[in-house]
Amino acid sequence: MHSQNQPNDEEFTKKTTATFIAISRQLRPKISNIADCLRATSTAPKHHEVKKLDRFILKSYIGPFVLTFFIALFILLMQFLWRYLDEIVGKGLGAAVITEFLVYASSSLVPMALPLAVLLSSIMTFGNLAEHYELMAIKSAGISLVKIMRPLIVFVVGVSICAFLFSNNIMPYTNLKMATLLYDIKRQKPEISITEGVFSDAIDNYSIKVGRKSRKGPMLYDIMIYNHTEDNGNRDVTLADSGTMIVTSDKRYMVITLYSGINYVEEVEKRRRWNEKEYPQRTTSFQEERFMIDLSGMDFERSNEALYKNSFAMLNLNQLQYTTDSLTKNYNNTANGYYNNLTRAHYFNKMDYRGQDSLWYQQTELQTSGEVNIDSLFATFTQSDMAGVLSYAVQNAREAKTFISQSASESYSRKKTIKRYEIEWHRKFTLSIACILLFFIGAPLGAIIRKGGIGTPIVISVLFFVIYYVINISGEKAAKMGTWPAWLGMWLSSMVFMPMGAFLTYKAVKDATFLELSTYTDFFRKVFNKMMANKRFAAIVNFFMSEEKKAKAKLAVELERRKQALFSSFNSNSGDADN
Repeated sequence: MHSQNQPNDEEFTKKTTATFIAISRQLRPKISNIADCLRATSTAPKHHEVKKLDRFILKSYIGPFVLTFFIALFILLMQFLWRYLDEIVGKGLGAAVITEFLVYASSSLVPMALPLAVLLSSIMTFGNLAEHYELMAIKSAGISLVKIMRPLIVFVVGVSICAFLFSNNIMPYTNLKMATLLYDIKRQKPEISITEGVFSDAIDNYSIKVGRKSRKGPMLYDIMIYNHTEDNGNRDVTLADSGTMIVTSDKRYMVITLYSGINYVEEVEKRRRWNEKEYPQRTTSFQEERFMIDLSGMDFERSNEALYKNSFAMLNLNQLQYTTDSLTKNYNNTANGYYNNLTRAHYFNKMDYRGQDSLWYQQTELQTSGEVNIDSLFATFTQSDMAGVLSYAVQNAREAKTFISQSASESYSRKKTIKRYEIEWHRKFTLSIACILLFFIGAPLGAIIRKGGIGTPIVISVLFFVIYYVINISGEKAAKMGTWPAWLGMWLSSMVFMPMGAFLTYKAVKDATFLELSTYTDFFRKVFNKMMANKRFAAIVNFFMSEEKKAKAKLAVELERRKQALFSSFNSNSGDADN
C-alpha cells in the first residue's frame, strides 16, 4: 500500500513546489517596493522609511483618483448634455459658446464627481494592495493600517479644503455664468431651415412655405409667404412660381427674390355692419420682386448677469448669511404686520352701531366692562338688528378667512425662500465632509474585500454612492418642504455614513473578515453544533433527516422502476420493427 501511494505523494509534492514557485515569481516584482521599505527599517532612519512608504501609498492613490474623477465628470457631463440637447442643437451656436457652456456645466458637476472619485479610488488602491499581498507585507513590518492611511488622510483633507474653497468662491461665479448663458441659449431662435411642404416660422412676422427645393442650386419652387408685419392676420400673402432666399455675408439680412408671382392684400375696412362689408382687396402681379428681411433678432445676445446675481446658488457664505438674516428680519416684520392687521381690522373692529359717536362707545364699554352674557345681550335686539348683526358677522368672518389664506400663502412662500438660502449655506460644507467620510468608507472596505481592478470596486462604490445620494436628496427635499430643519436635512447623509465609516475602519484595523462567506458559514456551523448537543433538538433533526433519507430512497426506487419500464418498452418496439 505504501509503495502504491509513494508516486502520488511525489507528484503532489512536485505540483505544490511548482505552484509556490509560480506564486513567488508573480509576487516578487509586485512587492519589491515594499521589500525596499522593509530593508530600510534597519539601515535608514525612521523618518526616511516612513517618507518612502508614504510616497508609495500616495503614488498608488493619486493615479486612480485623477482618472476616476475625470471619468465620473465626463459621464455626468454627458448626462447633463443629454438633458439640454434640444436647447443647443439647431441654433447656430459657435464653438466658443458651446465650449464655454461645457466648462461652466462641468464646474457645477464637481460636487457629485469628487466624492465618487474619492470613494472609488480608495477602494481600488487598498483593494490592489490587499489583493497583491503588499498590504500584508507592510503590516508584517509592524506598521498599522492607520499609519498606512495617514498620508492619504492628509491628502483627502487637503482635497476637502480645496473643495470647500471651490464651492464658496468658484461655484457661485460659474453658476451665475451658466444660468445666464443657459437663459440666452434657450432664448436664441433656431437657424432658418426651410423644409419642403411645411410652413416655417423661424423668421419673425413671416410664415414661409416652399413646395420644392432644387438639388443643384439655391432655387426654390411653389413659394407661399404670409406677411404678418402689420399684425392683421393672414391679410397679406404672396405666391410665386420660383425664387431664391440668400442671407447676406454679415448675416443681418435675408434677400428674397421671387419670380412670376401674385401678391394678395386684403384691405382693412372701417367698422361696418356685417351685411354692409365689401371686403376690398388689392392684387398685384409681378415677374420679379425683391425685398429684404431684417435678421437682427436672430443674433446671439448676452443678458445682464445682474438678473441672477442675488439667487441662492450665486452667493458665497458671507453673502448667504447676510441675505438669510435680512430675509428672516423681513419675514418677522411681515408676520407682525399680518397679526396687527388681523386683530385690528377683523377681530376687534367695531361697527358704527346706530350712527353713535365715540362718547356712546365709551359709555357702552363702561357699562359692559364686567362679564357679559352674549346670548342675553343678543336677545335684547330687535329682529332687524339681529339680522344686521348676523350679516355683518358673516361678512367679517369671510373677509378674515380670505385675509388669513392670503397671508398664510405669502408667509409660506417667504419661508420657503429662506429655506433655500439656509440649505445652500449648509451645502458649502457637506461637499468637503462627504469626501472625508467616503474615504473612511472606501479605504477600509478595499482592505477588507481584497479586490482591486475595475469590476468589484466600481460596483461597491456606485452602490454606496447611490445610497449616499438618495439619503442626501431625501433630506434636502424634506428641508425644502419645511418638514425638517435645514441643518438636519443637509447633514442627514453625513450622520448616517459617519458611524458606518468608523465601523469599517475599526474592522479593517482588526483584520476582520466579516465580508467573507466563510465567516458566516463557520458561525452558523458552530451554532448548529451547539444546538446538536441538546438531545431533544438532535432527535428532531435526526428524525427529519431519516425521513428525508427515506423519501430520497423511495424516489430512487421509483426512478429505477420507470427507467426499467422505459427500456423494456423500447426493446419491445424494436422487436416489432424487426419482425
